[in-house]
Amino acid sequence: MDNAQLGFHPEHDHHHCIEQALEDARSLCKTRGLRFTPIRELVLRSIWQSHKPLGAYELLPTLAEAGFNSAPPTVYRALDFLQEQGLVHRIALLNAFIGCPHPGEQHESSFLICKQCNNAVEIDTDNIVQAIAGQARKLGFQPEQQSIEVLGLCPRCQQGDDA
Repeated sequence: MDNAQLGFHPEHDHHHCIEQALEDARSLCKTRGLRFTPIRELVLRSIWQSHKPLGAYELLPTLAEAGFNSAPPTVYRALDFLQEQGLVHRIALLNAFIGCPHPGEQHESSFLICKQCNNAVEIDTDNIVQAIAGQARKLGFQPEQQSIEVLGLCPRCQQGDDA
């Protein structure tokens, strides 16, 4: 199953996603000489529990239940770290975060977001990114970062299934 289908199929096994994301994070942090602290691990694990983007405030109860400081700066520091390392992406449209299925690879992020069930998937849009870069060059503009976010209905919600 490709990345574009993961969040839109209920039979998908999230356990595998979670374990793979944590393994990737540990390896990446070890390679880069960074600490993958228990709080960072808990935040990443929580984000990968489903393919629904989570806001920082939605993560606070999980930190509190685990006995960590559940003040907003704590979760924001963890999210900043995870985002800087390419382990999560921020979805601006939702002001929320989602796990990256291919961390450590330099790429621009593009998402399909279901407006009904809130599932989101990262998709490959290299051709669109290249077209934008070409237009930017023509105008003398130097892009530094971009994210494409498409709001619509996933296959399940189009069929009227409960999300």
